[in-house]
Amino acid sequence: MTKPLRSKVLSAEQRDKLLRTLQARFEKNMNRHAGLDWAKVQARLQANPEKLWSLNEMEKTGGEPDVVGHDKKTGAYLFFDCSPQSPAGRTSLCYDREALDSRKEHKPKSSAVEMAAAMGVQLLTEEQYQELQKLGEFDTKSSSWVATPPAMRKLGGALYYDRRYDRVFAGHNGAQSYYSGRGFRASLTV
Repeated sequence: MTKPLRSKVLSAEQRDKLLRTLQARFEKNMNRHAGLDWAKVQARLQANPEKLWSLNEMEKTGGEPDVVGHDKKTGAYLFFDCSPQSPAGRTSLCYDREALDSRKEHKPKSSAVEMAAAMGVQLLTEEQYQELQKLGEFDTKSSSWVATPPAMRKLGGALYYDRRYDRVFAGHNGAQSYYSGRGFRASLTV
């Protein structure tokens, strides 16, 4: 039996609650998006309901999404997960489907790449993760998978990042590994 497809449209109540949450976070953290106007962000969000659904998925899994950039040419806004630690609802995941399938026992529930795709978001790239860390101190007690270069993934590895001792570190593991303190951070362009 197949599962019924979940609607990727929020109810009016869900939309209004999410917009209030995003606005409060936006106003509390102006250092992440100096010079940007919430009314313009909100108008863009309301014109893209499928993106609101993805932001709601980021929020539900503990990502605390916030605006971190704006493309003046296209008008698009960039959101990153800005939770202090890797989102709690996205931990204990191996890197991708190939890694998950390679595990013979003690398989995690899913993979970071698959979960991101289901949410309609992307894993942060290495460069994006470094940019995030310029906005605050993130992953001081956790770590986050990031998009791994294909050549490294082909060799069986995957990258993660964290912050320790006031420095940002890149690390690597076999893509099939998973830990309760490692999740993934996502980005979304709206």
